[in-house]
Amino acid sequence: MSGITILGSTGSIGVNTLDVIRQHPGRYEVVALTAHTSVDKLYEQCLEWHPRYAVLRDESAAEQLQNRLASSLPDIEVLAGEAGLEKVAALPEVSIVMAAIVGAAGLLSTLAAAQAGKKVLLANKEALVMSGQLFMDAISRNQATLLPIDSEHNAIFQCLFNQDKNAVERILLTASGGPFRTWSPEQLADVTPAQACAHPNWEMGQKISVDSATMMNKGLEVIEAHWLFNLPTEQIEVLIHPQSVIHSLVEYADGSLLAQLGNPDMRTPIAYGLAWPQRMASGVARLDLTRVAKLNFEAADFSRFPCLQLAYEALIAGGTTTTILNAANEVAVDAFLNQKLAFTQIAAIIEQTLGHISGRPAQTLEVILEDDQQAREFATAKLT
Repeated sequence: MSGITILGSTGSIGVNTLDVIRQHPGRYEVVALTAHTSVDKLYEQCLEWHPRYAVLRDESAAEQLQNRLASSLPDIEVLAGEAGLEKVAALPEVSIVMAAIVGAAGLLSTLAAAQAGKKVLLANKEALVMSGQLFMDAISRNQATLLPIDSEHNAIFQCLFNQDKNAVERILLTASGGPFRTWSPEQLADVTPAQACAHPNWEMGQKISVDSATMMNKGLEVIEAHWLFNLPTEQIEVLIHPQSVIHSLVEYADGSLLAQLGNPDMRTPIAYGLAWPQRMASGVARLDLTRVAKLNFEAADFSRFPCLQLAYEALIAGGTTTTILNAANEVAVDAFLNQKLAFTQIAAIIEQTLGHISGRPAQTLEVILEDDQQAREFATAKLT
């Protein structure tokens, strides 16, 4: 059996990963499960999976879990904090790490998995957004395997596999356009958190749902694609595709467009990543093209979705500019979810932060973390 650590096991990616593993008994051993503060969910997962380690980033939550497991599953070692996350990402008995912690909080543990030479299933795009070259160097230097789990990047990975990568002319990241694809600027001014989190096609956590609504999620994916596939900005395009059936496309020099299609269900890329280079059942319903009937496409509207434009500009600027972009976005989205900021002000906070803090070469982790913190402090101050 392959030992696996799931960083962020109580989130949507983590839950879907466990669902895929459940379908293949005897193939994977769940060695470690981690969460931020979700004691109840992690406790239930421990009862089913009996991992050797359970980690909560929040120390008081870890203490609560320890007390609950003491009588039922005393053999599970409960760890806390960033040190605990990094430890289970690098365990010698673990060969696969699902990196599914949302946001900058997942950077260090994902980097630890890369440095330990693991098969890293990357669902945490912020690791590359914040530390692109540093992270890719860690993958290469430690002979780790990096497999993208975001549906778009996983689709591109599949369309590139065994192809002539020098013949790639462009990649097209598809985007549903989120819940506000057809809304006017006047309507967007009154968007509520509940509306922003009601994605038409995908079931996701709150933060990524808001990012999808602003299309910052797609902007972060553009940055991630740059590092994953070693392509310049001008060869990465965004294509609005409301049905979310085509997950992304690759165009080659001969004019061929290769696409990966499937129902919008994250278990497909998760199963592909777990089994790669083989394939295995995911539990996803088969795509019925006769029921889909039509596939529509539109150009991305930067005026309606300024966050996408900001992401492109940050990637072109390079260095820690993408770190600053991500930090400001996390602060702004959190404020919006807590009803302290209007939906249309998310982009404004990010733009102001980028205008105030200059990016610099992202040569060390210390520099990256410093600029991340500085951006968070500035963005937070702009909220008051």
